[in-house]
Amino acid sequence: MNLQYNFQVRRYASREEMGLAAEKDVRDAIVSLLKEKETISMIFAAAPSQNEFLAAMAADPEIDYSRIIAFHMDEYVGLPSDAPQGFGNFLRDRLFGLVPFKEVHYLNGNAVDIEAECEAYGAMLKDGVDIVCMGIGENGHIAFNDPHVADFHDGKAVKIVGLDDVCRMQQVHDGCFAAIEEVPTHALTLTIPTLMHASRHFCMVPAATKAEAVFRTVYGPIGEKCPATALRLCPDAVLYTDMDSGRKL
Repeated sequence: MNLQYNFQVRRYASREEMGLAAEKDVRDAIVSLLKEKETISMIFAAAPSQNEFLAAMAADPEIDYSRIIAFHMDEYVGLPSDAPQGFGNFLRDRLFGLVPFKEVHYLNGNAVDIEAECEAYGAMLKDGVDIVCMGIGENGHIAFNDPHVADFHDGKAVKIVGLDDVCRMQQVHDGCFAAIEEVPTHALTLTIPTLMHASRHFCMVPAATKAEAVFRTVYGPIGEKCPATALRLCPDAVLYTDMDSGRKL
């Protein structure tokens, strides 16, 4: 396996075991970093693939959330502000609203000036973050950097993007929307350079629908056709799979 830097791939018997193992590693990284720094910053993904991990995070008494600044990596444009499919709402219900973070910064997909929202959110991330907790989409996307908009050298930190049909259909497969017609066509996303500008990356990817994307991430050419291959360029990244998502490895 031609892997670069410290890219690790781990496979677990179930998504529950995967989520618990990932949470333990993230907790250990947090504890270690907080011995060196007064506060740390983290980016979280919002998706059903993260459920087991997020539940374990919310229940962990060893994490000092009062010293953590939290961000999320993408948000739909134009959904009602109280829609449960909104990624900020998803994370508020499963983590952000359950533990006492020092700060939580939400992306606003209903901002009057979307470009200004992108610039303001990106400015908070310009110096990089400590930890990114993420997943991979069925089309290999990370955040909402679908292959047709992904750019490993993007000049923007946060941008508005159009979502491809594979990405939108994934939201139906995940049970978030009843039909593709209900899925928004645009979203705000942290770009690939912003996501890569972190010390540690923990990527949780369960389910059979992700098997091809996992295979391409690990073995495929590094590039925008499979945006998740950017993980192989990160200084310290771990990919967590279950038996279904890792079946082609």
